[in-house]
Amino acid sequence: MVLKSMVASASDLSLVSAAGNVPLDFKNRVFGGRVISLGFRFNRGRWKGNERFNFKVRAAVDVGVEGSKSKALQGTSGFDVVSEGDITVKGFAGLRKTKLVCTVGPACNSLEELENLALGGMSVARLNMCHGTREWHRDVIKKIKKLNEEKGFCVSVMIDTEGSQIHVVDHGASSSVKVEEGSIWHFTAEHFEGSRPFTVQTNYTGFSEDIEVGDELVIDGGMACFEVIEKTGNDLHCKCIDAGIFLPGAKFSFWRDGKLVRRNYKLPTLSTKDWADIDLGIAEGVDFFALSFVNHADSVKDLKNYLSTKSTKSIKVLAKIESLESLHKLEEIVRASDGIMVARGDLGVEIPLEQIPTVQEDIIYVCRQLNKPVIVASQLLESMVEYPTPTRAEVADVSEAVRQYADALMLSGESAIGSYGRKALAVLDMTSSRMESWNREENRQKLLNHHQLGAALPECITEQICNCAVEMANNLGVDAIFVYTKHGHMASLLSRNRPNPPIFAFTDDESTRMALNLRWGVVPLLVDLSDDAESNISKSVQLMESKGLISQGDVVLVVSDIAPKRSSPMALQSIQVKTIG
Repeated sequence: MVLKSMVASASDLSLVSAAGNVPLDFKNRVFGGRVISLGFRFNRGRWKGNERFNFKVRAAVDVGVEGSKSKALQGTSGFDVVSEGDITVKGFAGLRKTKLVCTVGPACNSLEELENLALGGMSVARLNMCHGTREWHRDVIKKIKKLNEEKGFCVSVMIDTEGSQIHVVDHGASSSVKVEEGSIWHFTAEHFEGSRPFTVQTNYTGFSEDIEVGDELVIDGGMACFEVIEKTGNDLHCKCIDAGIFLPGAKFSFWRDGKLVRRNYKLPTLSTKDWADIDLGIAEGVDFFALSFVNHADSVKDLKNYLSTKSTKSIKVLAKIESLESLHKLEEIVRASDGIMVARGDLGVEIPLEQIPTVQEDIIYVCRQLNKPVIVASQLLESMVEYPTPTRAEVADVSEAVRQYADALMLSGESAIGSYGRKALAVLDMTSSRMESWNREENRQKLLNHHQLGAALPECITEQICNCAVEMANNLGVDAIFVYTKHGHMASLLSRNRPNPPIFAFTDDESTRMALNLRWGVVPLLVDLSDDAESNISKSVQLMESKGLISQGDVVLVVSDIAPKRSSPMALQSIQVKTIG
C-alpha cells in the first residue's frame, strides 16, 4: 500500500479577521405571508457574501492549537453492516446523505421488523412516550442495542417526551377510526379502560375551559373536524362536520370565527411523567431526547444540566418546534439545543397552513447557519399508513425537504402503526437519493452561504479549514472525505457545507458515533485512534481496503484534529489529499 500525499505550507491559509459571534437578524425575513399575525422575520440576505476570511488552500494546512490528547479505544471493527453493504453495492457516489428516522410502534416493535427497518436505512429509532408503557419502551431499546451488538448495526435511540400535553385525545382503539359526517361524539375527561362507541378520552380535565357551543374542534390539524353542540360540565358533545380519520393519541385544537382559541395553562414543558421517562432513557443509555412543546431555551438548558449530572454518557437534546411561541424564540432555542425537529403536524395547527412550507425552509436554514442538525417530521407519507404507495404530492414534499438540505426525515405513524412501514422507508430512501443526485448535478451547494460561527481565533481556524476542505473536495472530485474527531465538531462543520463526497468520521467515542447518525452525509465509524495522525490515516485506509471498499486510484481528502505525536502538547489541524496506490 502506497499513500501519495500532496502537502502545502501553513502560509497557504491567510486570515484577515476573526469577528465575534453576531446574532442572526430576524427583522427583515418574513415567515410566510401573514406578517402581522406572526410578527416573526429574519434577514437571510444579511449573510450572503459576508466573508470573514480570505483564504487560499493548495492541499494541506498545519495550524498549532492547544488541545487535549485522545484516549485510544481497544479492539473495535469500525463499519456498520448497512454502510458497508451500501458502499459495496452503490459505491461512494451512491451513498444517501439524508438520514432516516423511524418511529417504533406496535407495527414494527418485533426484533425481525426492527432489523428490517435497520437494513432499510433507519439511522435513528424514535420512541414516542405518548404511547406504550415504560416496560414496552425498555424492551424496544434492548432489542435495538441487541441488533447493534450482535448484527453489526449502528442505530441510535431517541426518546420523544410527551410534554405537558393538554391537547391530546384518544378513542381507545389500537388503530385509526373513520369518522363519518353527521356522527355525534362525546369528548370526556373521564378515564376508563378500553374503548366506548363514539367516545373520546382527553388527558386533561380542563380541556374544555372557555370553550363555547359553536366552536370547532379540529383533530390533527384537519384529519377530522367537529362542531361543539353541547357542553355538560367538562364534557363536550360534538357533531362531525368534516369526515376523516381519527388516529390514536390524536392532537386537537379549538377554533372560533376562523381563529385559534389560545389558552395559557402555565404548565411546565416537562411533566412529572416526562422526568420519569427521561430517567428511563438515562438508565438504558439512549442517544437523544426530543423535547416536546419547547417555547423557550430555558427548558432545553434545564434538561441538559440535568443530564450532565445524571448521565455518564453524552446524550443530545433536540427541541421540537411545534408552536407559535417557539417560532418567536427560534434562534435562542436553536442555539441552546443540540438539534431541532420540525413538528409540522402540531405547528400546522398554530399557524396558517399556507405558511408551513416557508416556515419549514426557514427553520432548516437557521439550523444550518448555527450548525445544528434538523429533522423534518410529520405526515411525510401519511397515506402510507393505510396504502402501499404514496401520493405524488407526498413524494414532492419529501423531495422538497431534501432539496432544502434537511439533515433527516422522519416517519411517524407510517412506521409505528402502518401496514407498509418498510415500503414507506424505501420511498424515503429512493426519493432522497434521487433528489440528492439532482442537487449535485445542479451544483446547488454553491448557493449555500454560511454565518460565521466561531468567535475565538482557534474556532475560526477550525471552521475555515472545514470550509476549505469541502470546497477542495468538490473541486477536485475526490471519492470521500475522512475526518478524525473526538467529539464530532469537525465532522459537523464538514456536513454543514453539504459536500458531494460522503464524510467518513472516525472516532473513538461511542457517544460521538451515535450522535453523528443525525448529521447529513456523515458515516460514523468507531475505531481505535492514537495521537499519531499518520498512523490513524494508515489504519483507516487499511480498514477500508480490508473490506474491499476502497481501491487503487481512489482519492480521499483527510481532515484531522488529532495530535500528531503523543509527546506534543499541540494539536494538528490539517487537510491532506491522498491517492490510494
